[in-house]
Amino acid sequence: MRMMLIAACFLLTACTGPSKKNDVERPPIQSREASKASQELAQYYARLERRLIRRGLMRTDGGGHDTPFTNEDLFRDFQTLAFFGEYVSDQGFNKAKAQAANLSKWISPVRVRIIFGPSVFAETRTEDTKTVKTLLNRLSKITRHPIYLVEHDSNFDVLIVNDDERYEMLASLSSEPNRIGIKSMKLLKDIPKEIQCVVIAYSSNLFSMQYVQALAVIRAEHPRLIKQACFHEEISQGLGLSNDSPKVRPSIFNDDDEFALLTRYDEILLSILYDPRLKPGMTLDNAAPILWQIINERSPRGT
Repeated sequence: MRMMLIAACFLLTACTGPSKKNDVERPPIQSREASKASQELAQYYARLERRLIRRGLMRTDGGGHDTPFTNEDLFRDFQTLAFFGEYVSDQGFNKAKAQAANLSKWISPVRVRIIFGPSVFAETRTEDTKTVKTLLNRLSKITRHPIYLVEHDSNFDVLIVNDDERYEMLASLSSEPNRIGIKSMKLLKDIPKEIQCVVIAYSSNLFSMQYVQALAVIRAEHPRLIKQACFHEEISQGLGLSNDSPKVRPSIFNDDDEFALLTRYDEILLSILYDPRLKPGMTLDNAAPILWQIINERSPRGT
């Protein structure tokens, strides 16, 4: 079962601010053969992917006639995903009862950089880059917010590394100005294998709830479809839909693995999040009447 994480900076680490010059020269990390533990992890995820597919999970069709939804569903599920957090401050990867939170989202353009570990082969890098670029174009169209791939001056880093090299790569990344903090480093050092991928988003200060920095960590050991699922969920959650719920369907924001890739329902939820009438820092009570207005104007219907 996939488990994900996203948290505002005051939940997990010191707040960070934007920087005009946030790329520094990183010393090269020597390529090395994956350890036996990393190879065994790759075999574990390959078996997991095959098992999920045999069970009819990891769907890529986006939902259909078997997944109808109503405006009431959208209202309820948006509240669950955008106004509650999946994890609790300083509790690591231990889930608890969903914690109420104010609305968080990006105001500035989202500039995504992919950082590969030495273990990732050139052909895999090309395929992953194409996948992420296509996803970013889709997300930008859905949200009507600038989201694009960059090589420098990023504010959303996607780290694709195996277990052997993750901490070293994180340490290298943390040397850059306004990057991950000590608490995040400790959290990401040892990720349980049940957690396939993770994203942490940082807001500019304790009160604004405007995201200014994000980091997603994707395991290089993943087979193709699980890795695609991680790209879709972590980058999308890094935009502000930070919670998961077993009641949200059809959606990737659900730990049941029914859907691997963004669904039509997810697209509507993301488009609602980036409606300019919903502001970062809004409480659920303040946002509720505006949310109903937005949903009723769109009048979406399930199929």
